[in-house]
Amino acid sequence: MKNFFNFDEKLIKLAEKAEQLCDFKKTEKNAEYNGQKVLSAFIHNRVSEQCFYGSSGYGYGDIGRETLDKVYAEVFGAEDALVRHNFVSGTHALSTALFGVLRTGDKIVSLTGKPYDTLEEVIGIRGSSGNGSLMDFGIKYDCAELKEDGTVDFDVISEKVKDAKVAYIQRSRGYSLRSAFTIADIEQMCQAVRKVNPNAVIMVDNCYGEFVEASEPTQVGADLIIGSLIKNAGGAIAKTGGYIAGRRDLVELCSYRLTCVGMGKEVGCTLSQNREMFMGLFMAPDVTANAIKTADFASMLFSLLGFECSPSPEETRGDIITVLKLGNPELLTAFCCGIQKGAPVDSFITPEAWDMPGYDSKVIMAAGAFTMGASIELSADAPMREPFAAWMQGGITYSSGKTGVMLAAQEMANRGLISF
Repeated sequence: MKNFFNFDEKLIKLAEKAEQLCDFKKTEKNAEYNGQKVLSAFIHNRVSEQCFYGSSGYGYGDIGRETLDKVYAEVFGAEDALVRHNFVSGTHALSTALFGVLRTGDKIVSLTGKPYDTLEEVIGIRGSSGNGSLMDFGIKYDCAELKEDGTVDFDVISEKVKDAKVAYIQRSRGYSLRSAFTIADIEQMCQAVRKVNPNAVIMVDNCYGEFVEASEPTQVGADLIIGSLIKNAGGAIAKTGGYIAGRRDLVELCSYRLTCVGMGKEVGCTLSQNREMFMGLFMAPDVTANAIKTADFASMLFSLLGFECSPSPEETRGDIITVLKLGNPELLTAFCCGIQKGAPVDSFITPEAWDMPGYDSKVIMAAGAFTMGASIELSADAPMREPFAAWMQGGITYSSGKTGVMLAAQEMANRGLISF
């Protein structure tokens, strides 16, 4: 067979060994279960061709928009959902939920340590005052730091959430080295909060976590989950958007923040985006499984090459991300350049670190995607700081994802940084 990418024969053999050591059966079984769950929700909510027609103007009576909300709610085991193409990012959806639920004098407590970089200015813990952050509106913030091993400190949580309006959980690791939290972890956190503050709103940043397991946080005690459609839930087909799902009264408050009080979910034209959002959700379980298989392969291959990777293929995953601790900027840059060379789009681009909006240090990003910034497609990014680790995610097909990972290793070898 033709070696299209001129892979070193030693790398090919190492990749074969890595693949043999990976067990994809659990991932494939989980994808089958989640696929049936999604199909059942489509059938139960009578998805039809009419749902794909877009509306304009105010968007009154958009049956596709209303049906999509119902399908998402059923899939996630929630009372209601708000799924919209005009959420510009996961951070936008999270910000909408926070401003929708919190009021002056309320308190938000992050149960999982410092939140993701792009939320720091939303909360007000970074950036100038007076820019409209939560803290500018008199909302208090506190944080339950994680233990040294990256696990939750339940004693600290129990103390800090006593007077909290929102108990906030970030499922994925962000730019940290701790493990992503599993559904079992999130259930424990929810139970801990309920013991001391039954009325707290438990809100979960679900980005990168959808369909990784058989259940979602709303099925184990969370009141709201929020995510992006250019990650797992959009199945690499949705062009943009996000979702909020959970308790009906809270989803309504969030809809008032997205549009305006009194109108909420009843307005908002869909501009012919419905078809992509429906189809993306339908494809999401299998696409997410391909991303997990790519991630497990990368973890195994680079572990064989002597690098520390997290999680290992044997661990239970909470998201689709694999962290590869590469150790220095040269290895990190080479890895990202190799991932870029394996992209179907913009493979000829050379990634360079830059001052990305919302981040406090330069970020290098490899992302040659059909949808700009879609991190369900194979991508890797990292802040250019210690420990010079790459956060890799995505892979809409396993074969292309595997090839991209091998190209990253080959690029590092071509630069004389590693040997096989």
